Amino acid sequence: MTTFLVTGATGRIGVPTTAQLRNAGHDVRALSRRSGPGLVTGDLLTGVDSAVLDDVDTIIHLATTNGAKDIQVAENLFRAAAEAGVAHVVLLSIVGIDTIPMGFYKHRVQIEEIATNSHVPVTLQRATQFHPFVEQMFTAQRFSPVFVSPSIRFQPIGTAEVAARLVELAAGDPAGRVDDIGGPEQRTASDLLDAWKQATGRHRPSIPGKLFKAFAAGENLIEGPGFGNQTFKQYLADKYPAVS
Repeated sequence: MTTFLVTGATGRIGVPTTAQLRNAGHDVRALSRRSGPGLVTGDLLTGVDSAVLDDVDTIIHLATTNGAKDIQVAENLFRAAAEAGVAHVVLLSIVGIDTIPMGFYKHRVQIEEIATNSHVPVTLQRATQFHPFVEQMFTAQRFSPVFVSPSIRFQPIGTAEVAARLVELAAGDPAGRVDDIGGPEQRTASDLLDAWKQATGRHRPSIPGKLFKAFAAGENLIEGPGFGNQTFKQYLADKYPAVS
Protein backbone atom coordinates (compact mmCIF):
# COMPACT_ATOMS: atom_id res chain seq x y z
CA MET A 1 0.00 0.00 0.00
CA THR A 2 1.27 3.47 -0.88
CA THR A 3 1.78 5.83 2.03
CA PHE A 4 1.00 9.47 1.28
CA LEU A 5 2.08 12.56 3.18
CA VAL A 6 -0.04 15.68 2.61
CA THR A 7 1.52 18.93 3.78
CA GLY A 8 -0.82 21.77 4.64
CA ALA A 9 -3.47 19.15 5.28
CA THR A 10 -5.78 21.53 7.17
CA GLY A 11 -5.69 24.18 4.45
CA ARG A 12 -8.22 25.03 1.78
CA ILE A 13 -6.96 22.44 -0.69
CA GLY A 14 -5.38 20.11 1.86
CA VAL A 15 -8.68 19.16 3.49
CA PRO A 16 -10.40 17.81 0.35
CA THR A 17 -7.18 16.20 -0.89
CA THR A 18 -6.68 14.33 2.38
CA ALA A 19 -10.34 13.30 2.46
CA GLN A 20 -10.30 11.98 -1.09
CA LEU A 21 -7.13 9.97 -0.48
CA ARG A 22 -8.62 8.40 2.63
CA ASN A 23 -11.93 7.71 0.93
CA ALA A 24 -9.97 5.81 -1.71
CA GLY A 25 -8.50 3.62 1.02
CA HIS A 26 -4.97 5.05 1.04
CA ASP A 27 -2.71 5.38 4.06
CA VAL A 28 -2.43 9.13 4.63
CA ARG A 29 -0.34 11.22 7.00
CA ALA A 30 -1.92 14.64 7.25
CA LEU A 31 0.84 17.04 8.25
CA SER A 32 -0.13 20.33 9.87
CA ARG A 33 1.21 22.82 12.38
CA ARG A 34 -2.04 22.18 14.25
CA SER A 35 -2.77 19.22 16.49
CA GLY A 36 -5.88 17.09 16.35
CA PRO A 37 -7.41 13.76 15.40
CA GLY A 38 -5.95 12.31 12.24
CA LEU A 39 -3.14 14.88 12.08
CA VAL A 40 0.62 14.58 12.26
CA THR A 41 1.91 17.75 13.90
CA GLY A 42 5.02 19.39 12.48
CA ASP A 43 6.41 22.72 11.34
CA LEU A 44 8.18 22.53 7.98
CA LEU A 45 9.69 25.96 8.55
CA THR A 46 11.87 24.66 11.36
CA GLY A 47 12.73 21.38 9.66
CA VAL A 48 11.28 17.97 8.93
CA ASP A 49 11.24 15.23 11.55
CA SER A 50 12.68 12.13 9.88
CA ALA A 51 9.99 10.00 11.55
CA VAL A 52 7.33 11.88 9.59
CA LEU A 53 8.81 10.57 6.34
CA ASP A 54 9.43 6.98 7.42
CA ASP A 55 7.95 4.68 4.76
CA VAL A 56 6.37 7.61 2.89
CA ASP A 57 6.21 6.90 -0.83
CA THR A 58 4.54 10.07 -2.13
CA ILE A 59 4.20 13.62 -0.85
CA ILE A 60 1.55 16.11 -1.96
CA HIS A 61 2.98 19.49 -1.04
CA LEU A 62 0.26 22.05 -0.31
CA ALA A 63 1.61 23.91 2.72
CA THR A 64 1.85 27.69 2.45
CA THR A 65 2.77 30.41 4.93
CA ASN A 66 3.28 34.01 3.87
CA GLY A 67 5.22 33.72 0.62
CA ALA A 68 8.89 34.28 1.51
CA LYS A 69 8.87 31.64 4.24
CA ASP A 70 7.43 29.16 1.76
CA ILE A 71 10.84 29.06 0.08
CA GLN A 72 12.49 27.82 3.27
CA VAL A 73 9.65 25.35 3.77
CA ALA A 74 10.22 23.93 0.29
CA GLU A 75 13.98 23.70 0.79
CA ASN A 76 13.50 21.83 4.06
CA LEU A 77 10.90 19.48 2.62
CA PHE A 78 12.72 18.53 -0.59
CA ARG A 79 16.01 18.08 1.23
CA ALA A 80 14.37 15.75 3.74
CA ALA A 81 12.46 13.93 1.01
CA ALA A 82 15.66 13.25 -0.90
CA GLU A 83 17.39 11.97 2.23
CA ALA A 84 14.41 9.73 3.04
CA GLY A 85 14.25 8.30 -0.48
CA VAL A 86 10.72 9.53 -1.21
CA ALA A 87 9.74 8.32 -4.67
CA HIS A 88 7.39 11.11 -5.76
CA VAL A 89 6.41 14.66 -4.79
CA VAL A 90 3.33 16.33 -6.29
CA LEU A 91 3.60 20.11 -6.10
CA LEU A 92 0.63 22.42 -6.60
CA SER A 93 1.44 25.79 -8.13
CA ILE A 94 -0.37 28.68 -9.84
CA VAL A 95 -1.01 29.49 -13.48
CA GLY A 96 0.90 32.53 -14.76
CA ILE A 97 3.40 32.93 -11.94
CA ASP A 98 6.34 33.42 -14.31
CA THR A 99 4.66 36.29 -16.17
CA ILE A 100 2.58 38.13 -13.51
CA PRO A 101 4.79 40.56 -11.52
CA MET A 102 3.62 39.81 -7.98
CA GLY A 103 5.94 39.11 -5.07
CA PHE A 104 4.03 36.02 -3.97
CA TYR A 105 4.16 34.65 -7.50
CA LYS A 106 7.91 35.20 -7.69
CA HIS A 107 8.24 33.07 -4.58
CA ARG A 108 6.17 30.33 -6.22
CA VAL A 109 8.55 30.33 -9.19
CA GLN A 110 11.45 29.80 -6.79
CA ILE A 111 9.61 26.93 -5.14
CA GLU A 112 9.06 25.28 -8.52
CA GLU A 113 12.80 25.62 -9.18
CA ILE A 114 13.61 24.05 -5.83
CA ALA A 115 11.33 21.15 -6.70
CA THR A 116 12.61 20.56 -10.22
CA ASN A 117 16.25 20.88 -9.14
CA SER A 118 15.87 18.49 -6.22
CA HIS A 119 16.86 14.85 -6.27
CA VAL A 120 13.25 13.76 -5.90
CA PRO A 121 11.00 12.83 -8.85
CA VAL A 122 8.36 15.56 -9.15
CA THR A 123 4.98 16.19 -10.72
CA LEU A 124 4.18 19.90 -11.03
CA GLN A 125 0.57 20.98 -11.43
CA ARG A 126 -0.36 24.62 -11.97
CA ALA A 127 -3.98 25.66 -11.40
CA THR A 128 -5.95 28.87 -11.72
CA GLN A 129 -7.38 30.68 -8.69
CA PHE A 130 -9.82 28.79 -6.52
CA HIS A 131 -13.43 29.98 -6.23
CA PRO A 132 -12.97 31.08 -2.57
CA PHE A 133 -9.99 33.24 -3.57
CA VAL A 134 -12.08 35.16 -6.07
CA GLU A 135 -14.90 35.54 -3.54
CA GLN A 136 -12.46 37.01 -1.04
CA MET A 137 -11.87 39.94 -3.38
CA PHE A 138 -15.50 40.86 -2.88
CA THR A 139 -16.02 39.96 0.78
CA ALA A 140 -13.02 42.14 1.64
CA GLN A 141 -15.06 45.09 0.32
CA ARG A 142 -18.25 44.28 2.20
CA PHE A 143 -18.11 47.53 4.24
CA SER A 144 -17.28 49.73 1.25
CA PRO A 145 -20.02 51.96 -0.20
CA VAL A 146 -19.24 50.54 -3.65
CA PHE A 147 -17.67 47.32 -4.91
CA VAL A 148 -14.59 47.66 -7.04
CA SER A 149 -13.82 44.94 -9.58
CA PRO A 150 -10.66 45.08 -11.71
CA SER A 151 -11.02 44.98 -15.47
CA ILE A 152 -9.47 41.53 -15.76
CA ARG A 153 -10.72 38.03 -16.33
CA PHE A 154 -10.54 34.99 -14.09
CA GLN A 155 -11.01 31.28 -14.66
CA PRO A 156 -11.79 30.09 -11.13
CA ILE A 157 -11.75 26.43 -10.28
CA GLY A 158 -13.33 24.28 -7.54
CA THR A 159 -11.09 23.05 -4.72
CA ALA A 160 -12.61 19.56 -4.75
CA GLU A 161 -11.83 19.27 -8.45
CA VAL A 162 -8.24 20.37 -7.92
CA ALA A 163 -7.96 17.86 -5.10
CA ALA A 164 -9.23 15.09 -7.37
CA ARG A 165 -6.60 15.97 -9.95
CA LEU A 166 -3.84 15.93 -7.32
CA VAL A 167 -4.98 12.53 -6.05
CA GLU A 168 -4.94 11.23 -9.61
CA LEU A 169 -1.42 12.53 -10.19
CA ALA A 170 -0.15 11.25 -6.85
CA ALA A 171 -1.38 7.74 -7.67
CA GLY A 172 0.59 7.77 -10.93
CA ASP A 173 4.23 8.04 -11.85
CA PRO A 174 6.21 11.29 -11.62
CA ALA A 175 5.48 13.29 -14.76
CA GLY A 176 7.35 16.59 -14.42
CA ARG A 177 5.26 19.61 -15.30
CA VAL A 178 1.84 18.56 -16.54
CA ASP A 179 -0.74 20.64 -18.41
CA ASP A 180 -2.11 23.58 -16.46
CA ILE A 181 -5.72 23.35 -15.31
CA GLY A 182 -8.36 26.08 -15.02
CA GLY A 183 -12.05 26.27 -14.26
CA PRO A 184 -14.81 25.61 -16.79
CA GLU A 185 -15.33 29.23 -17.81
CA GLN A 186 -13.49 32.51 -18.17
CA ARG A 187 -15.38 35.45 -16.67
CA THR A 188 -14.62 39.11 -16.10
CA ALA A 189 -14.29 40.25 -12.51
CA SER A 190 -17.41 42.35 -13.08
CA ASP A 191 -19.39 39.29 -14.14
CA LEU A 192 -18.18 37.34 -11.12
CA LEU A 193 -19.03 40.25 -8.83
CA ASP A 194 -22.56 40.43 -10.23
CA ALA A 195 -22.99 36.71 -9.59
CA TRP A 196 -21.68 37.07 -6.02
CA LYS A 197 -23.96 40.03 -5.30
CA GLN A 198 -26.98 38.13 -6.56
CA ALA A 199 -26.12 35.04 -4.51
CA THR A 200 -25.51 37.01 -1.31
CA GLY A 201 -28.24 39.59 -1.69
CA ARG A 202 -25.87 42.54 -1.95
CA HIS A 203 -27.28 45.59 -3.69
CA ARG A 204 -24.58 48.24 -3.52
CA PRO A 205 -23.35 49.73 -6.81
CA SER A 206 -20.16 48.45 -8.34
CA ILE A 207 -17.35 49.66 -10.54
CA PRO A 208 -16.70 49.22 -13.54
CA GLY A 209 -19.52 49.96 -15.95
CA LYS A 210 -19.94 53.61 -16.84
CA LEU A 211 -18.46 54.73 -13.55
CA PHE A 212 -15.27 52.71 -14.11
CA LYS A 213 -14.93 54.12 -17.62
CA ALA A 214 -15.21 57.60 -16.15
CA PHE A 215 -12.36 56.90 -13.75
CA ALA A 216 -10.31 55.44 -16.60
CA ALA A 217 -10.95 58.57 -18.66
CA GLY A 218 -9.66 60.75 -15.83
CA GLU A 219 -13.02 62.20 -14.84
CA ASN A 220 -11.93 62.13 -11.21
CA LEU A 221 -8.99 64.49 -11.97
CA ILE A 222 -8.82 68.28 -12.28
CA GLU A 223 -7.42 70.45 -15.02
CA GLY A 224 -4.67 72.93 -14.29
CA PRO A 225 -2.18 73.03 -11.39
CA GLY A 226 -2.71 70.83 -8.37
CA PHE A 227 -3.48 72.05 -4.86
CA GLY A 228 -0.95 71.49 -2.06
CA ASN A 229 2.53 70.01 -2.08
CA GLN A 230 2.48 66.58 -0.45
CA THR A 231 2.85 63.79 -3.00
CA PHE A 232 1.76 60.23 -2.26
CA LYS A 233 5.41 59.20 -1.94
CA GLN A 234 5.96 61.94 0.61
CA TYR A 235 2.83 60.89 2.46
CA LEU A 236 4.18 57.36 2.74
CA ALA A 237 7.59 58.62 3.88
CA ASP A 238 5.94 60.71 6.60
CA LYS A 239 3.75 57.85 7.80
CA TYR A 240 6.44 55.18 7.73
CA PRO A 241 9.70 57.03 8.58
CA ALA A 242 11.41 53.91 9.94
CA VAL A 243 10.92 52.12 6.62
CA SER A 244 11.90 55.03 4.35
